[in-house]
Amino acid sequence: MSRPHQSATRNRLLKALAAHEFDRLAPHLEAVSIGMRQQLITPGAPISHAYFIEDGLCSLIADSAEGRIEVGLVGCEGFVGAPLMLGADRTPHLAMIQAEGTALRIAALELEAALDASRALRGVLGRYVQSLIVQVGQTVYANADYNVEARLARWILMTHDRLRTDELPMTHESMAMMLGVRRPGVTSATHILEAAGMIKGKRGRVIVLDREKLMELAGDTYGPAEAEYERLLAEAQGCG
Repeated sequence: MSRPHQSATRNRLLKALAAHEFDRLAPHLEAVSIGMRQQLITPGAPISHAYFIEDGLCSLIADSAEGRIEVGLVGCEGFVGAPLMLGADRTPHLAMIQAEGTALRIAALELEAALDASRALRGVLGRYVQSLIVQVGQTVYANADYNVEARLARWILMTHDRLRTDELPMTHESMAMMLGVRRPGVTSATHILEAAGMIKGKRGRVIVLDREKLMELAGDTYGPAEAEYERLLAEAQGCG
């Protein structure tokens, strides 16, 4: 297995590490492909690996008999496997890929050993976990107080941030699951956003046309979590 180089990684957490902290992880990082609908973490099962996303998108999903709803979103800004940072070896949430790509994965035992050995590494990853908690809180706020159109605008913005392309892989089925609404509600919301010139829908794709309008529609549901991430990442880069 070839050893990854920090200068080549696209994951923002790995880039934020001091060089010697990255070198601590590098021998244990394995480059892997992540495919659509692939489950990185299965609810209730031991977490075998953490994944630092390089390209692609992973949804953290609350899965119940009544259906599924997204509670968190992870891309190149973070890593999948946050429970490991908190001393837990499993979670009731499903981690499933929503846009294929690549990741650098590390065995849970290797990550835990590195965390035990390095306060600086724990500081960087811990700050990310805090930003993820804020993101989940914003999701709760959006679901409680905003309509489907605003929530869809937020989800599109979050996906746009992480995939760094205007053409996003989104089906009505996946959007309905992520927002916890029925497909007709997503179809109606998509048409409203299209009519306002914010997006253009294609089969299995959404093209972002006007990000500013999407931000206006999303209101306070979008922005606080993103600002908190940037603040905490800046702090993290001072660790070590």
